[in-house]
Order: sequence, then structure tokens, then C-alpha cells
Amino acid sequence: MEEKDWNDDSLTMTTVSQHCFRDDSEAPSFYISIIENMKDEYGLFLWPCSVVLAEYVWQHKHRFSGANVVEVLNNMRRVCDLNKLECNVLGLTWGVWDSSLFSLQPTIILGADVLYDSNAFDNLFATVTFLFRNSPGSTFITSYHNRSGHHLIEFLIGKWGLECLKLLDGFSFLASDKASLLSGNIQLAEISLISKDNARGSSKL
Repeated sequence: MEEKDWNDDSLTMTTVSQHCFRDDSEAPSFYISIIENMKDEYGLFLWPCSVVLAEYVWQHKHRFSGANVVEVLNNMRRVCDLNKLECNVLGLTWGVWDSSLFSLQPTIILGADVLYDSNAFDNLFATVTFLFRNSPGSTFITSYHNRSGHHLIEFLIGKWGLECLKLLDGFSFLASDKASLLSGNIQLAEISLISKDNARGSSKL
């Protein structure tokens, strides 16, 4: 990971970090640049959970080809412009039912470190459940620090009729050079609606 100062003098605390993704094969590496602002709100800082989630997406990129993806990330428009990507960027607030939410039919919902404020957990899972029902078969993939709200997360997964399909140690699939730059107890979970074939489901994390 390389960092450099952003060229705009009016953004003196803004940097651009460059992140490399590569396969074990001889295929060319893929680079993406992220704008960060150390004086701005938390959404403009690249948290370790984002690195873990990005690596997971890269390693499972075949799942995302052609998928409709809702990604929870502030500063998205500038990042898309920087990387010359075309994305439809809409604001989304957990528990707020505005018109833009009703039009979304994602195949995959991505959220890095969105489980940090326990006061927002119920609204988050309410919104995710609505999106699931609006787009049957969709999946919520989230990376998060295993904090004191862990049992609340399990309770709310059960409350909203969801199940945890997969739970991974966030460091289990990271290359050693990336893992060495991160710290904390980071986990990655795949969550979906409880299927009819598994009515009892699993809310354990």
C-alpha cells in the first residue's frame, strides 16, 4: 500500500492510498486508489475492515460479475472518478424509507465496519431485511470488529428472520503483507434471509 499527498492545496489533510490486488497466477495486478481525509468524518478514513472486505471481494470476484451491488461507503463519487469507474451513487441511511431505497434490488449488499454503533444495529438489519425481501436470494456480506455488541448482533439476526451463512476470521484469507498492517479481531460474515428449506436458520456468529 502506497500513500501520497492529494494535489489540491485546499485539502491539506487529504491523501490518496493505493491498494494492490493480485492472484497467485501471472495475471497483472489490479490497483485501486482511495481518497482519505484524516480531519473529516469517520467515513473518509480507510478502516481495517474495508481492507478485509475488499480482499474477500477480490478473491471471490466471479460472484460479483454482473451483480447489482449496494456498497456502504461515503466519498464514493470522488473515489469512482479517481479510478475512472461508472457507478450509480445514492445516499442510504439505515431505517430511513425514502424513494431511492424502494428502487434498489441488489444481488449483494456490502458493508465494511457498519456494525460499530449498537444504537444503529436494529435500523441496519431492518433496512437489510427490506432489501432482501425486495430482491430474493440476495446476500449481505459484512466485515466488522468483534466488539461488545456481538450478542446483540446475534439477537437481531434472529429477530429479523435472517441466518448467518458463513463466518470467517478476517485474517484467514489475507496475504501476510496486508495482515501485518492491520490489527484487531476482525470477522467477515455472509447473511441472508432464512430459506424455506432451513426454517430454523442459524443466527450464531
